[in-house]
Amino acid sequence: MKNSIKYLSAIALAAVSCGRKEAAQRPNVLLIVADDLGMGDISIYGDGAIQTPNIDSLARGGRMFCNAYATSATSTPSRYAMFTGLYPWRNADAKILPGDAPLLIPVDIPTLPKMMQEAGYNTGAIGKWHLGMGNGNVDWNTQITPSANTVGFDYTCLIAATNDRVPTVYVRDGQVVGLDPEDPIEVSYEHNFDGEPTALSNPEMLKMRWHHGHNNSIVNGIPRIGFMRGGQKARWVDEDMADFFVGDVKDFIDRQSADKPFFLYYGLHQPHVPRAPHSRFVGSTDLGPRGDAVVEADWCVGEVLSYLNAKGLLDNTLVIFTSDNGPVINDGYYDDAEERLGSHDPRCGTRGGKYSLYDGGTHIPLIVYWKGHVRAGLSEDIVSQLDFFASLGHLVGGNVPENIDSRDHLDTFLGNKGEARESIVLEAQGRLCYRSGDYALIPPYKGPVANITKNELGNLDHWSLFNLKEDRGQLNDLSATSPEVLEELKSDFLAATGTFYKTNVKEEELK
Repeated sequence: MKNSIKYLSAIALAAVSCGRKEAAQRPNVLLIVADDLGMGDISIYGDGAIQTPNIDSLARGGRMFCNAYATSATSTPSRYAMFTGLYPWRNADAKILPGDAPLLIPVDIPTLPKMMQEAGYNTGAIGKWHLGMGNGNVDWNTQITPSANTVGFDYTCLIAATNDRVPTVYVRDGQVVGLDPEDPIEVSYEHNFDGEPTALSNPEMLKMRWHHGHNNSIVNGIPRIGFMRGGQKARWVDEDMADFFVGDVKDFIDRQSADKPFFLYYGLHQPHVPRAPHSRFVGSTDLGPRGDAVVEADWCVGEVLSYLNAKGLLDNTLVIFTSDNGPVINDGYYDDAEERLGSHDPRCGTRGGKYSLYDGGTHIPLIVYWKGHVRAGLSEDIVSQLDFFASLGHLVGGNVPENIDSRDHLDTFLGNKGEARESIVLEAQGRLCYRSGDYALIPPYKGPVANITKNELGNLDHWSLFNLKEDRGQLNDLSATSPEVLEELKSDFLAATGTFYKTNVKEEELK
């Protein structure tokens, strides 16, 4: 970690010499997942160009991991793995979804929220979803089913996909919030509706210019992906989204009873594009809307933690803070993110970022906090969001299936002695790579070196090997100088992925 030495002393001062204690009752669990947030965007991990005091406070009082991984370098498959405990590449449809995609998670499989329900928890999902709704051809004007409620959440208030995709409405328990029946919603990802303005036909309506891929329907002066007509009263205002979801989280907390714990997934939309923070955060950094959006996200975290504390619930709440994948700077809009980046390094010294097989695609921040039960400090252990399912199952006495990829590493998450992950298969848009110990293995793939976001994709022409401990930026390929290590990891990788890798690359790329 870039500033691990700098912050280790500060964390050590806050560390408590305790193992896992028996709680008076099972803890509430709050899972906060930011969107496209890099490790370096958090001040305690990075260079401090963006100040995140609330997230920093969690880290100082909890376990801060510097070798934590999402399973995937994009959000839909990353979230799929978190909630199912399955590698997303086992599901061919687990890729970036349009806003009108059907529910990705099969309704008849075990999930993390179902397990928490069965263990006696009230469950909620608030914020970004991006795992589909309905069973295809969604009618946004009626009850939408199946939905997130179908796969284990008692209460949901979500955006269907991302804040740059239509429909730009909130969906609460399968129904669009504030919908006027006289103004029904229509959505298409194939064609526009007659008379509806787009970024191409009506650029004068824009308050944010599109850079690539975002030139369809205009909502709130911002061009989106996909086409939408109707639902004018139900459409969100981007600048108000943070306050809307913070308010909904507080309402959810207010509805909880003293005799039943809760599990809440809170999906932050920041700093995903379009970056449109509330006016009170504009100018809070020198980095433009992207930096300001991160500050807004930190405020959201602080508001929720303060509310839990005021309600007397924080001391018995296990808080997990993380991000769905690595960072991206320009992801579709002209918002000065590149121009004002300066020396700030959201990747925290890693290479790549969102969409990439390089380490920066899936290497994410992860903080675990539970007062008196987590051994505070900095951890170099390899951990993964994939293991939330089995680890939380251990914590709450839930039923965890044996045939999933999630593994119980609760002791590692809490900072106690236990076996951490030794290896993990990682994914970026259908391509796989491997982290094992200090090493990263990237198989050969054909394709462009970088995409339009300028993030390097990791498409290399041969099996490549990197020592991440010695070479965080993956600049020194060891495949020629360490052939024994290469062959060992190659064998482990092919065994772990079974037929998937072999059936998804051309024969000559396996040589």
